[in-house]
Amino acid sequence: MSPAAADSTAAAERAAPAIELRGVHKAFRGKPVLRGVDLCIEAGETFTILGGSGTGKSVCLKHMIGLLRPDEGRVLVDGQDVTDFSEDEFIDVRKHASMIFQSGALFDSLSVYENVAYPLREHHSWPEERIAARVTACLEAVGMPGVSALMPSELSGGMRKRVGVARGIALEPRAILYDEPTTGLDPANQRRVGELIRSLQQGLGVTSVVVTHELELCFDISDRVGLLKAGRIVEVGTAEAIRTSPHPDVRAFLSGAQDAGEGAPVALGGGADGG
Repeated sequence: MSPAAADSTAAAERAAPAIELRGVHKAFRGKPVLRGVDLCIEAGETFTILGGSGTGKSVCLKHMIGLLRPDEGRVLVDGQDVTDFSEDEFIDVRKHASMIFQSGALFDSLSVYENVAYPLREHHSWPEERIAARVTACLEAVGMPGVSALMPSELSGGMRKRVGVARGIALEPRAILYDEPTTGLDPANQRRVGELIRSLQQGLGVTSVVVTHELELCFDISDRVGLLKAGRIVEVGTAEAIRTSPHPDVRAFLSGAQDAGEGAPVALGGGADGG
């Protein structure tokens, strides 16, 4: 490849969205959950998928890193179609896109240090000194210095989630996917987690995708928001645009008059039910 062609290819890759879902459908035991999700997440932004419980928000996240595969539609990461990737091919994708599960998903039999070090040992042959330095840096980044020797059972719920984030950033991912990051936390810890998500996005330049039904978290951290209802994204906009949107589904969800998972999407203008 010529230098000019290489530069052109590199520029195209830089311009590509971080993650795209194109017409994604997914059903479980014959019950449709996603009914044609179209979503485009730009590199470096914090994008929140908002919606009621059981609407398929976490299912969207799992498609982004190959934990689930679509029945129909395509999934692209950094401009590359990964829909038909093998499990081995997805290993590299997951190095660059880390998912933070609701519980933190820590290994209960391993110390905090070993939990954060785990992906480093899996993917690198680093000397222990380098692993230790990276673990320390990750714990400091999430506001958890000095806890390396503790076991997960010794941590509060908020601390477990932050250690889960520390493990998630150990491989320096380009994207972090957060699945209901504030579920089960008290208001003070909810605020801390929200501040952490924003600080990592700003400090590390990562793309952040957050799944939540918590309105305060959504509007505090998001650059853009998409409302998921009845298996489709019915509205996408900046946090402020969503807050003031006239779309009836958005107004109903924000007012608490209707769970976003109930009923069919209401079309507004040019077909807001996914078109």
